[in-house]
Amino acid sequence: MLAAFTFNTAENLPIGLLEVISESLRVSVPAVGLLVTGYGLTVAVASVPLAHVMRAVPRRHVLTGVLAALVVSSLVAALATSYGLLLVARLVTALAQALFWAVMGPVAVGLFAPAVRGRVVGALSVAGSLALVIGVPAGTWLGRQRDWQVPVAVLAGLGIVSLVTIALLLPTSRPEEEHAAYGISPDVRRFGTVLAVGTLSATGAFAGFTYIVKFLGDVSGFPPGTVSALLMAFGVACLAGVSITGVLLDRFPHAALATAVATQAVGMLGLCAVGTDPVAAVVFLVLMGGAVGPVFMTTQNAMLHCAPGRTDIALAANSGSYNAGIAAGAALGGLILPLAGVRGTLLAGGLSSVAACAVLLGGWMLRQRPASAE
Repeated sequence: MLAAFTFNTAENLPIGLLEVISESLRVSVPAVGLLVTGYGLTVAVASVPLAHVMRAVPRRHVLTGVLAALVVSSLVAALATSYGLLLVARLVTALAQALFWAVMGPVAVGLFAPAVRGRVVGALSVAGSLALVIGVPAGTWLGRQRDWQVPVAVLAGLGIVSLVTIALLLPTSRPEEEHAAYGISPDVRRFGTVLAVGTLSATGAFAGFTYIVKFLGDVSGFPPGTVSALLMAFGVACLAGVSITGVLLDRFPHAALATAVATQAVGMLGLCAVGTDPVAAVVFLVLMGGAVGPVFMTTQNAMLHCAPGRTDIALAANSGSYNAGIAAGAALGGLILPLAGVRGTLLAGGLSSVAACAVLLGGWMLRQRPASAE
């Protein structure tokens, strides 16, 4: 959980320090933004190849290695005096994160009985969500009070704690012999469905969320200070969503994914339709926030069930496709913004989420056909 918190904080920390880093390194704000975009694209491209290359290495050794890479790259980033060196350090961290999300899930859930694995996935997702609620805001505050390098160095310290703990306590075993190395009920068709749903959902969420600050200011009429509080409410809703879903995930794995995707669609379309009313905007923003985190969590849990082969490869594919969806969503929103305005980005995001619901429904109908034929 600490490692998940650290990686997610490292990924998103530059968002809160765009201007600080820009002034320190004397580069443009969009250039600093590339530190986040390039990070996500690296995770999207590298997840499956890295998982495949490392498929035979004991998971304890892999996790120790990726955490060592996190520590070293964070220290290099904290000492960077040029944009180029900072970018290279960020890409190394992204490569480590790509492999971390592939192997972390099977390792963690494999330590517990199958009946409670959903709660383990939920706990890891709570840690990831805390990065947005606590990690990034705290790192932003610290970076503005001192220097932006200080919170980056703190991440290296957190990585050392995780590294030492895993190196000393995690059992060493061959990857294929671990309890969660393979899916509980392999299903190629459901695997493809979940990948498509995750990609469409991520595309939809970030087509709108990328420009949510502009929406809340221009359409809903909230002043800048209130918008910051609303973003915190969004993060708290995300944390609440993954916490509640994690408790129910073992009992209702299929319904949890469908509910999360449908709630995201309702939240985004509601914002688009009635977001001019401040009260309605808050309600639908919270709905959207409560769904964004559970969508990724429930797709990860689904991969542990339906993976047609090794779960680490399946989780890598899911993480890669989700990050590709994030990049595609941000790009889609950027294309729509000058054509249809900021409400158009929420409409496009909502429709993409509806498409994800349709894919889920189609997958469910296809699974029912063999049963009815019998």
